[in-house]
Amino acid sequence: MKRAIIESFDLVPGRSFARKYEIVSKLGSGWEGEVYKIREKSTGIERAVKLFFPHRNERNKAVTSYARKLHNLRACPMVIQYHTEEMIIVRKQPIRALVSEYVEGELLSDFLTRQRGGRLAPFQALHLLHALAVGLECIHRSREFHGDLHTDNIIVEHYGLSFDLRLLDFFHWTTPKREGYQNDLCEVIRIFYDALGGSRFYRKQPLEIKAIVLGLKRSLILKRYPTTTHLRQHLESLRWE
Repeated sequence: MKRAIIESFDLVPGRSFARKYEIVSKLGSGWEGEVYKIREKSTGIERAVKLFFPHRNERNKAVTSYARKLHNLRACPMVIQYHTEEMIIVRKQPIRALVSEYVEGELLSDFLTRQRGGRLAPFQALHLLHALAVGLECIHRSREFHGDLHTDNIIVEHYGLSFDLRLLDFFHWTTPKREGYQNDLCEVIRIFYDALGGSRFYRKQPLEIKAIVLGLKRSLILKRYPTTTHLRQHLESLRWE
């Protein structure tokens, strides 16, 4: 008998999870599954758990790949720390889940919306870009990439002179690594461009900003910045005329 496809778990606060946790709240959902804030019953420590829809996790491949990637990147400060894998039963189906640290913060999309005019000033945006470049450089040096960077899967943990950022939802398991690195780099340039207000304000941006964005032309960006290391070094040696 063919099992029904689960597209939503709808776990309610207070529900026991894997016997040792309880659901606190739902944090979000996506193509692969749903993410919940949970609390460890014995210690009261809050964590996050990602539950994968069974049809997106055939033969447990997605969970295994995700767990291994997070483990490989455990030394990278921008990556959320993986703890363990769990299994629960939902509607008579076994559901695999990854438990990780819970990070207090705000989605970058929400952070930008709160700013005056919904955008950052050039110097603040440069600090954001530098934080992204530094974080991605560590990931790329570990021979991994993110694969789906945008403002809804970046958490702003702290900000001030610089930004403390964390990444959600690594994706695109089968993308060739060189292409994955390049996509990450172009995506952070796009985030930088959007954080500055996008096309509406681009024409009036300083030349130093335009020399980074390069009209969002992929070929020009990759020629000037072959790697995230080149982007970081450029930002750290930038001279403002």
